[in-house]
Amino acid sequence: MMTWKAFMFQDAMSPIMYHMIFFHELIMFIIISITSTILYFMMILIKNKMYSNKIIDHQILETIWTILPLMILFILAIPSITLLYMTDELKSPNLTVKSIGRQWYWSYEYPQLINIKFDSFMTSSALMPSHFRLLDVDHRMILPINMKIRLLTTSNDVIHSFTIPSMGFKMDSIPGRINQSSFSSFIPGTYYGQCSEICGMNHSFMPIVAELVSKSLFNKWLIK
Repeated sequence: MMTWKAFMFQDAMSPIMYHMIFFHELIMFIIISITSTILYFMMILIKNKMYSNKIIDHQILETIWTILPLMILFILAIPSITLLYMTDELKSPNLTVKSIGRQWYWSYEYPQLINIKFDSFMTSSALMPSHFRLLDVDHRMILPINMKIRLLTTSNDVIHSFTIPSMGFKMDSIPGRINQSSFSSFIPGTYYGQCSEICGMNHSFMPIVAELVSKSLFNKWLIK
């Protein structure tokens, strides 16, 4: 049986999520470095009562602490813009999947495949004790690995949000509008998500489960 820790700290399973984690770690490294440096200088200033007239109106020093933040922002801007374009990029998807948010479950359609439509409801932990409570469903979204997948999402009633953290995407499902994103994964597995937009009384009872399998298993699932 899987634990809550396994769900909350799932590894990145898509290239976009890998870049997001790298960008997060880079930001945290810079923040900790700046904070530590400032605290160090504050301690020196508190303990040291001496001062120098040469530091007053010191042009070189002012130039350094003006240029240094600009360099740091430039370092952060490059991976930030790269990641932004990666999340919006959509080139020749191999498979399209459409998710429809409803109160309070998800419906899935495979537009490129004939008669592949199903509803996905949360399963009761009492009926299936080996599953995650409030996180597993009766019909999972089955997807193949090593393929570029386009995900379309909309809503049939109110605003929902289709989110799978380990895949690195979060999209609002809005009535009358179709949002799209793309992702791919090279590692088979089961990945969990939830509706991330308060959509009514049973908002917390419409989980999302994506099961990524090999192409051969995906073809067998299509035949069933």
